[in-house]
Amino acid sequence: MAGKVSLDPRTKLFMVLAISSLAVFLTNIYLLLLVLLLAVAALAFAGGSIVDLLGKLKRLIAIFIAIVFVQSIFTKGGQPLLQAGELVILSDIGLTRGIQTMLRFFIILSSAAIMTTSNPREIIQGLIQCKVPYEIAFMVTVAIRFFPILRDEVNDIMTAIQLRGINLKQVPFLKRLKTYSYLLSPMLFSVFMKSQDLSVAMEMRAFRAYPRRTSLRVLHFRTQDYQVMALCTIIFLAIVFTALKAG
Repeated sequence: MAGKVSLDPRTKLFMVLAISSLAVFLTNIYLLLLVLLLAVAALAFAGGSIVDLLGKLKRLIAIFIAIVFVQSIFTKGGQPLLQAGELVILSDIGLTRGIQTMLRFFIILSSAAIMTTSNPREIIQGLIQCKVPYEIAFMVTVAIRFFPILRDEVNDIMTAIQLRGINLKQVPFLKRLKTYSYLLSPMLFSVFMKSQDLSVAMEMRAFRAYPRRTSLRVLHFRTQDYQVMALCTIIFLAIVFTALKAG
């Protein structure tokens, strides 16, 4: 990708931790929106695809709208904006908290996408050099690699259903849920079989045969890594100070 900046995976991990911490700490909607913009900018700077990210977030819009209504129904107080008898369906407090939750999800997903711009082997090496045990670093990387596999399994199953002339969008909601429950078993079975094949491959390669592993490549911070981490620290402290001052 043209213009892609090659950053150390530890630098990207530092960026993710800083952005995710702000998502948890902040409650001000405007500051959360600012952090979301910074997360998207950081993803673009690291060489990630903003178009792919927007496509993933678009699929979650319905879930976030549902969260807004759930927050309104189960949150007491506030001015009702939409009401059915005594039941408050939408209130200003529920709307605010729902938007906060939505922005937090967007921020965490955007920041997590930063790590996908690194090679899995580099991520493992970066975690090891951060004194994380190799077994844990390997498990984290495998978990990240299994998400695309799970997505591909779902896409294959949905394609097979469409080839049989079934349009799930026209199926009633309850029957659609029942159909999804039937599809869950073969999908999980396929994933379990892949994980079993992975475990056999690990055993064949004598995983954990020695107490200490060596690596051919050792990661080193460069000037741009220090600059990015320093900039992240300054922005992090500035936003925290602003939140405390507005508080």
